[in-house]
Amino acid sequence: MTLEERKEAFIDLGKFLNDFTNEIYSEEHKDLYRQLQEKTEVSIHYNGWFTKENIYFSLQQWAATLTAENLNEWLAAYDLKEKPAKTVAVIMAGNIPLVGFHDFLSVLITGNNILIKQSKDDQQLLPVLVEFLIQQNEAFREKIRFTKEKLENFDAVIATGSNNTARYFEYYFSKYPHIIRKNRNSVAIITGDESKEELAPLGDDIFRYYGLGCRNVSKIFVPEDFQFEKLFQAIYEWNPIINQNKYANNYDYNKAVYLMSEFKLFDNGFLILKEDESFSSPIATLFYEKYSSLEELNSKLTEQEEHIQCIVSQNLQPNHIEFGKTQQPKLSDFADNVDTIQFLLNL
Repeated sequence: MTLEERKEAFIDLGKFLNDFTNEIYSEEHKDLYRQLQEKTEVSIHYNGWFTKENIYFSLQQWAATLTAENLNEWLAAYDLKEKPAKTVAVIMAGNIPLVGFHDFLSVLITGNNILIKQSKDDQQLLPVLVEFLIQQNEAFREKIRFTKEKLENFDAVIATGSNNTARYFEYYFSKYPHIIRKNRNSVAIITGDESKEELAPLGDDIFRYYGLGCRNVSKIFVPEDFQFEKLFQAIYEWNPIINQNKYANNYDYNKAVYLMSEFKLFDNGFLILKEDESFSSPIATLFYEKYSSLEELNSKLTEQEEHIQCIVSQNLQPNHIEFGKTQQPKLSDFADNVDTIQFLLNL
């Protein structure tokens, strides 16, 4: 396959996902629409954190991303010469639906072969998308393999996991070219000058996927005199999230633990705010830390950048992400700021 053929297949996949999420079912792909519907339902029953709303949100983001304009803009920065394909083993996480798709796309768009080891928490959806690609171009059949066994016969590794599994990955794959991703979290900076309307989209950064993604905001930095009621009012539309049993159980448990430990809390009935220096907050909890100077805060975040995926603010810095946009990354927004395409081109 040429680069143009690979791009064309992924553009077609974007159109397929757009039609699926908008329930525009063509006769040509009716079997795949049915399969994707079935696998969506299976995913919901298999993983209590995967709701239809969140699965469709993920599919919609990829539908919007896989366009000719986006792919061309993304790849224009690279010298994509055709060369013998390498086999790249990709160990995928399972915290949010299709979380490993960017690695999947990167490996294949660069002309390489992929050996996929999926998480048991997210193994239903991707095989349907693979089947679509194969229907578009039979050459993909030889380029994509799934395995549940020990990884063998590969040239490089991209692995995503926890800090604990990352240490194992670093040791086990040390002799191969590799990208090993660890836990990261995203933070938001609030100045107190934002209006309720400007703060409202922050709710999507906090609650989408129940906060399980590395791009979810798990901690906020606020001024010394910040009134949390302003934040609670801005994100109140997310209050139905407490009706999800797994989320509610985490909310009740964490609140009980904090109260027994006599921590000072702010609580609005569906989110707990706790003052804490850590970045990684439990489900249904948002950590906060007060700052006295934005300059000092920016220096602190720079020192801690290896723990941070995204910084969200109201345009305080050029590299900050707008409120509400963390779960809508561009193709060039690489996880952990490691350029996957360049890594693959250097193999």
